[in-house]
Amino acid sequence: MYHEWSRMTFIHWRYRPEHVQALLPPQLTVETFDGSAWVGLTCFLMRGVRVPGLPALPWLSTFPETNLRTYVRDARGRTGIWFFSLDAGLLPAALGGRGGYWLPYYWSGMSVEADHGHLRYRCRRRLPGPVGARCDADVEVGVPLVERERDELAHFLTARFRLFSVVAGRLAAAQVEHPPWPLHHARLHGLDQSVVPAAGLPEPEGQPVLHASPGVQVRVGMWSW
Repeated sequence: MYHEWSRMTFIHWRYRPEHVQALLPPQLTVETFDGSAWVGLTCFLMRGVRVPGLPALPWLSTFPETNLRTYVRDARGRTGIWFFSLDAGLLPAALGGRGGYWLPYYWSGMSVEADHGHLRYRCRRRLPGPVGARCDADVEVGVPLVERERDELAHFLTARFRLFSVVAGRLAAAQVEHPPWPLHHARLHGLDQSVVPAAGLPEPEGQPVLHASPGVQVRVGMWSW
């Protein structure tokens, strides 16, 4: 699949590794940074979704997403993303994500609004539930990170090029290709969410680490074993 992830905000919290590991399949081990597991909410607008050789269809190729994810390593030492949930604002996208990529997609009522450096995300889960799980975030986008601010933590949280899933009982991986994220500072003006506890995780504690980005072009490959 080809698409663009735009108007992106990364919201990350520290977690105790054992809390995250308890929700992972046995084939994966939580990856830590500075002694902590990290759980991220990524809110963005998906654009230009298409398969190779076909154009993007306007009524099927643009929709909001909010993903809840963590970072893992498999038995071969490969690192990547594990998704606890992916909320999509378009029913065919949610069905395609579940049926085509075996990922835990949910159909939700969603919107993404941008206004003079402010991003407003709204999400209310519809199907398959828990119905009403939400993620409302108001974010102020700041200046771009200079090179010295693109530290190891920013790289750990955003430079991810592999997805994992369990397909028919087997661990599968898909490569993700995109240029480096053009990262910006960001400030959270409001967050009202219940998708984290809906995934079985404890409520996040402490101030999150935020990054924003105007977006990147992405290619996601087929599953391999």
